[in-house]
Amino acid sequence: MTPEEILKVEKDIVLTLKNIYDPEIPVNIYDLGLIYNIDYDPSGEVTIQMTLTAPNCPVADQLVEDVNMQVGKVEGVKKVNVILVFEPAWDKSMMSEEALLELGLF
Repeated sequence: MTPEEILKVEKDIVLTLKNIYDPEIPVNIYDLGLIYNIDYDPSGEVTIQMTLTAPNCPVADQLVEDVNMQVGKVEGVKKVNVILVFEPAWDKSMMSEEALLELGLF
């Protein structure tokens, strides 16, 4: 893969994550700050480190499954590994300005 092709896949992954919403908060998981790291390998494997707004989040399984399914549909992605991490703990400072504005917190 060329560097341009790798960049396109990475951008498509981010766009896909911006279309996955936390069912309890009307903001996508990327702008909410739940995605800590995206590591795409040109072989087609992507590893995503993400967190939850709370460790006991009742929709944790659903969010992880959504990320697996949706990112797995991105052209150039063959395998998705989602790793839940809780360090650092999520807080609203991790939200994008757009998310803060949308929720009236800015």
